[in-house]
This record gives sequence, structure tokens and C-alpha cells, in this order.
Amino acid sequence: MNSTHTNREDMDTARTRTPLPVVLAGARGHGRSHLLNIRRLEDLGLVRLAGICELRPLDEAELDGIGDPKQSADLEALLTSTDARIVVLSTPIQTHTDMALAAARHGAHILLEKPPAPSYAEFRRMADGVEAAGVACQIGFQSLGSHAVPAIRRMVEEGAIGELLGVGAAGAWVRDEAYFRRAPWAGHRRLDGVDVVDGALTNPLAHAVATALALSGSTRAEDVEHIETELLRANAIESDDTSAVRVVTSAGTQVTVAATLCAEKSAEPYVIVHGSQGRITFWYRQDRVLVQRAGHGPVETEYGRTDLLENLVAHVTGGERLWVPPAETGAFMRVVEAVRTAPEPLDVPAAHWHTEPGESAPRRVVDGVDALVDASADALGLFSELGAPWAPPARAEAR
Repeated sequence: MNSTHTNREDMDTARTRTPLPVVLAGARGHGRSHLLNIRRLEDLGLVRLAGICELRPLDEAELDGIGDPKQSADLEALLTSTDARIVVLSTPIQTHTDMALAAARHGAHILLEKPPAPSYAEFRRMADGVEAAGVACQIGFQSLGSHAVPAIRRMVEEGAIGELLGVGAAGAWVRDEAYFRRAPWAGHRRLDGVDVVDGALTNPLAHAVATALALSGSTRAEDVEHIETELLRANAIESDDTSAVRVVTSAGTQVTVAATLCAEKSAEPYVIVHGSQGRITFWYRQDRVLVQRAGHGPVETEYGRTDLLENLVAHVTGGERLWVPPAETGAFMRVVEAVRTAPEPLDVPAAHWHTEPGESAPRRVVDGVDALVDASADALGLFSELGAPWAPPARAEAR
């Protein structure tokens, strides 16, 4: 889907003056951050929280300082009663497509949390349906709203670090066993026969994958030539918690991502763009960039960031370019599909992980994984290629 105005949007401009009525579906957990962001945009006069869709209504304490929006477990009824112009969807992964299409049928523009869908087929059904309805859709990869992303792409295109050799990303986070019990779908590849694909690469550290692909200049589905995965788990879950992926782009660039939720210590995830004459490191949650190149001293810069909901409002009311339309996440969804169709994750042998106290429950730590995640980003290697004693003997491959 492109970010140009449709005829429907043109006709609606007169009645989409700010503040735009917004409905939030999913206001607890991560959805709480959306609730607070909507409140921030209310203070700017850009939106008005018209409704909240939750299976259990928010109570007075949860709404403190938020106002008194309509509440309902029925999204379509809420859209009708509020005449919402924007819907923010922060619901379980397997509900994304149907809820986005419901919003589109009501003529509401959409901010859809990542990952946009649990399979490539569901992604296409969502993206095609939204485009046919003539509404805008923004995918919630906040890191792709960082002004560092286009700045790094310009540096690469201008040859600041020589020839592009590859892109590596590293994500090492700590999550205790309670994390995998936070919702019925957590830690599942499928639930009741429906794809979920809640793995380290596809959900908690999905930004590492999407950002690495963006910095390689390969964001669309057709930009992906080949994918290899190594999926493992130390926790007693169905999905992966320690994984690596290599994407070979249609331009021949290697993009690798190594991610774990079983780190010895939590660290800021980052992406390294490797060049023949230097490298660029991007800590994407901090919008911080370090440029190191031959013949120059290191240069560190912090960039600004465009809020994706604010950008969606500006798109709807003034035609501003969308930062993350669905088409720009097609390559990421090819990775999701490769993870979905890969063999079941391998168990990390018990001899290679141990238990430590966690925040609210014990947590499992894979021995040596922090150094291996960093080594992957540095060498563009998969765990098996880096000599991890717990790595699979052979890789699962998908084209």
C-alpha cells in the first residue's frame, strides 16, 4: 500500500480535521503505552480518545487522567457508535488481520502493532483488504520512525563506509518464566490450530529484524531472496526464545539477526552496518548512531524520532508520507513466514542453561549466549557457525 491519498481520503478531508476520534483496541500490557501516547496527542489537540475495546472494561484507576471514553468488547459496535477515524490495534497477533479489516470496513485508518500478522498469507489478506477499502495503515515498528534510519541509508548510499558488506543485528534480553505466561497465546507457535508465531525474532525482538532489513535497503517482500533460520528454546514453551536468522537479499546482501530472551544480562539491542571501509552501529531504541571509518575518528550522534500515530494523523489530515505502510514490512513478513514454516525449535540441552532468580519468577539463562549474540552481529554468522555447543547440527532453510 502506498502513502498517497485515495479519493476516499480526499473526500473525507473536510471531516477529518483534528482532533480525530480514536478507538484503542487493547489498552492493557503494551497497549498501556498507546493509551498514554493518545493522551499526549490529546493535549496537542490532534486526537480525542473516543473508545476503548477490551474484553474486560478498564476500571476507574486504569482510566485515571484518561477521561471517560466509551468501552465495549465489540470493536465494530464501538466503531459505529464513536465514528472513529483512527483505530489503534494492540491486540493478540492472531487477531490483527480480522480486526484491521473490520476497521477498514468502517472507513477508519489504522495503526497496527507489530508483527502485522502471524503468516504471510494473513499479512497479504490484511494489506490487500486495507488498500481496497481506501484507508491508511501504519505498522507499529517504532524504530522505523527514527530519523537515524534514513540518515544511515544516505551514508551507505553515499559511500561513507565503502561498499556495503552486510548488516548484523543483536538482541539480548532477560525474560523470566512469568513472561511466557503473560497471556494465553504467549510462547506459542499456534493456539487452537491458529498461527501465533510468538518467537524471539518475530515479536519481542522483531524491531531488530525490521531495522536490520531497513538499513540494508531491503524492506519489501520482493527484496528477499533466501532465508535460513536456527530456532531454539531453553524455556518450556512451544516457540523459540534463542534464535538466529540470515536473510540474503535480492541485491546479494547478507542480513543476520541473533536474538535471545535468555541472556545473562539485558543489553540494548543494536544493528551494525558493515562496510569495506568502516561500520555504522545503531542502538535503535535510543536513536543513537556510532560511525567508525578508516581515516576518521569515531562520530556518535543522537537523532530525533517521529511518533507513528502522530505521523498517521498528519497523513490523514495533511497528506504527510507514512513512515511504515504495510508494503515496507513485506521483507519482515517473509522472515515471519520462514519462522512459521521452520521445523519446531530445538531444545537447548539442559547442560547448557541454568536458572537464576527473575523479576517475578525464575529465569533460564543460556550459557555464553550474550557473547554469541554479539559475535553474530560482528561476523554475520549463525550460532552453528560460531561454535555454540548448543546450536543445531544443521540449519532449517526456506526460500
